[in-house]
Amino acid sequence: MASSYNAKEEDGHHSGASTHGGAAAVKSKKPDNTAFKQQRLPAWQPILTAGTVLPAFFVIGLIFIPIGIGLYVTSNNIKEFEIDYTGVESNSPCYSCAKNVSWNSTTSCLCSVEFTLEQPFEGNVFMYYGLSNFYQNHRRYVKSRDDSQLNGDLSSLKNPSKECEPYRTADGLPIAPCGAIANSLFNDTLELYHIDNNGTRTIPLVKRGIAWWTDKNVKFRNPSGSSNLSVAFQGTTKPLNWRVPVYELDPSDAENNGFINEDFIVWMRTAALPTFRKLYRIIQKKSSTTPTLPSGNYVLNITYNYPVLSFDGRKRMILSTISWMGGKNPFLGIAYITVGSICFFLGVVLLIIHHKYDTRNNSADIPS
Repeated sequence: MASSYNAKEEDGHHSGASTHGGAAAVKSKKPDNTAFKQQRLPAWQPILTAGTVLPAFFVIGLIFIPIGIGLYVTSNNIKEFEIDYTGVESNSPCYSCAKNVSWNSTTSCLCSVEFTLEQPFEGNVFMYYGLSNFYQNHRRYVKSRDDSQLNGDLSSLKNPSKECEPYRTADGLPIAPCGAIANSLFNDTLELYHIDNNGTRTIPLVKRGIAWWTDKNVKFRNPSGSSNLSVAFQGTTKPLNWRVPVYELDPSDAENNGFINEDFIVWMRTAALPTFRKLYRIIQKKSSTTPTLPSGNYVLNITYNYPVLSFDGRKRMILSTISWMGGKNPFLGIAYITVGSICFFLGVVLLIIHHKYDTRNNSADIPS
């Protein structure tokens, strides 16, 4: 038996609802009859044809390949020198320091590494320290800090965040700065000397200007209330692995001491990968006629304080120039060249296929 069709029933309205006065009308679940809800808005959908796809592939290839070549050449023009001073090998000048230094050491260990620069370094030269197998990206490590305390908040100074545990308090006093990041601050001291015919010359290293402006002036501030930092930090204690309190990081420069010490600020910006480098010092160019670091023999004097053998880490010093695109990194240029080459190759292949297999007869579409 055929059933009758009722549009109102499809919309959720039953004919019986009007005849029975006590029954309430069932609300329709059908969307409103609007262009948006009924999906009738005007839309544009590209029609992919050989006439549009092939030129796109060739244009992308012709644009990306020259850009990639430029980026790659620029990166290769950046000079970089790297030396490992971990002291793992027995013939390394820092071997004894690496074996004897620990977090509990109270005395520093000194070692010197000699090296030769084959080419002169022009312009400003940036000195980095690098660490390997150090996971600053671990979740608990990244969270182990108190940004309010680092911003100079007095209440957080005396009552740090619980995220800093187990480096929140020591001997009943709050730790400033608290947390695992601050506790593991890199504290090796590097000094560079140039050896020439006139003897040994000290290379001046600039310690200001190595931190981001926003970090130095916005995120990190010393506690207010006293210009004497030892008084401002009274009632707190230093991190467990530190040899000096935070207000003695750079006593000779009030603008680089305490929480606004730039070495400390640079370290607190955690790295994304276990092998990383951080800016340590800047060697500024003094003369336009002589290179910043001429080729020749150099000596790197190291105050070896930072133990890394316990986690199979490595330490290194890097000297590098920069360009308009930053430091040495050929990846971006290689990526542009690869994408451009693939697009150009696909364009050629698709063009051959189009000419070989396109057997359509355009005259068949023309009416007689």
